[in-house]
Amino acid sequence: MKLLINIVLLLPVVWNAGQSCAEMIALVADAIIDGEASELITDKAVMVEDGRISAIIATAAIPTQAEVVVLEGMTLMPGMINSHDHPLLYLDDYQNAHLQASSAYKALLGLRTMQRWLQHGWTTVRVMGDGDVYYGNQDIRRAIDEGVFVGPRITGAAHYISITGGGGDINYFSPEQKLVADGLIADGPDEIRKAIRNEIKYGSDWIKLMVTGAFHSVGDDPRNVAFSPEELREALAESARHNVPVAAHAHATAGINQAIIAGVRSIEHGTYLDDESIRLMIEHGTYYVPTIYVGDYYAGTDKLLAQEKNDDVYLLYRDEWLRRIGSAHRQGVKIVVGVDLGGYAIDPQVYAREFATLVEAGLSPMDAIRAGTSVAAEMLRWDAQLGSIKVGKLADIIAVPGNPLDDMSLLENPQFVMLGGKIIRSPEL
Repeated sequence: MKLLINIVLLLPVVWNAGQSCAEMIALVADAIIDGEASELITDKAVMVEDGRISAIIATAAIPTQAEVVVLEGMTLMPGMINSHDHPLLYLDDYQNAHLQASSAYKALLGLRTMQRWLQHGWTTVRVMGDGDVYYGNQDIRRAIDEGVFVGPRITGAAHYISITGGGGDINYFSPEQKLVADGLIADGPDEIRKAIRNEIKYGSDWIKLMVTGAFHSVGDDPRNVAFSPEELREALAESARHNVPVAAHAHATAGINQAIIAGVRSIEHGTYLDDESIRLMIEHGTYYVPTIYVGDYYAGTDKLLAQEKNDDVYLLYRDEWLRRIGSAHRQGVKIVVGVDLGGYAIDPQVYAREFATLVEAGLSPMDAIRAGTSVAAEMLRWDAQLGSIKVGKLADIIAVPGNPLDDMSLLENPQFVMLGGKIIRSPEL
């Protein structure tokens, strides 16, 4: 057996599309979290061939011709899935960022942002609208898919669709300023229908609706409902005609419940969910992406005065919200990891703190990891390919030091990252 030293580096960012995986790779660590089972797996090696997991075998049975990666003191697990983020945002004031840079500049920063996320174990990202009037993330995805650059797997919505004056509108400048919002402003069924068609036309494979107000947007209130029931019904009907799922940004209780009844696949944030919300999510099979840590990260930081108004609201309600998240989980709601921190300016290590906040809310450490692996893949409809260490699935695999079930902070610093059988990060680097 020999140690694999054929490492794919991100530093030059250019990907050699003709570079092939080693014929057979054996990953050997102290333990395996496979993303589905409730217990650690030990004394097993994960075999990788042609970019996929080919076998999970006893370490004593590793073929002699295999290239062996020994990850002593580490735990293998599926690559992490961030199901809610905005990689093109590069300033704290997200409503202004798109006014200060071109789509091309933001796409370059967004590419590097997602490469940094990949180096920290995030192998898949769902974009939930972004600070761009064009389709920068879709262009990044295309370049990655074509082998021009190394990057995570990308899905999601290019923009958020908002009503006039809603969370996706820029509504704190004077009315004399004719500003272009980075979201799609649509009022009434006809405009919403056209907005959805444009999103799909240019590559969005999710639709993001700002059903309620937002915490960090100026001029609206997260406890207010934006979309009317009629607008919601038409949005879901149009999306269904294209077989494109819908994610609903929803804080207010009534907005959460209306969105679930209308048929959205996921509720984003869901701050003011109640018992009825939980019942409806279970009844309709709706996934829940709470994005907790972003509130902790930004509360009390410097921001526009008008944005600070919601800090106290968030901090005073946080404990009750986490209690309700835990209740939702115990009753059977499928919880999914979404980070929502934005992009370039933020240390990529902190993104994994979302797992610890889910544990604080009442999920077990293993359930929290599943929320960012197998359950997330299921929500994305990619569970046949991703989300667990199972034979036949793509070899998106990371290794973290120690046992993350004992210390969730270990997820912040993966030492090994593999994407589709190619090694992105290794302890040797």
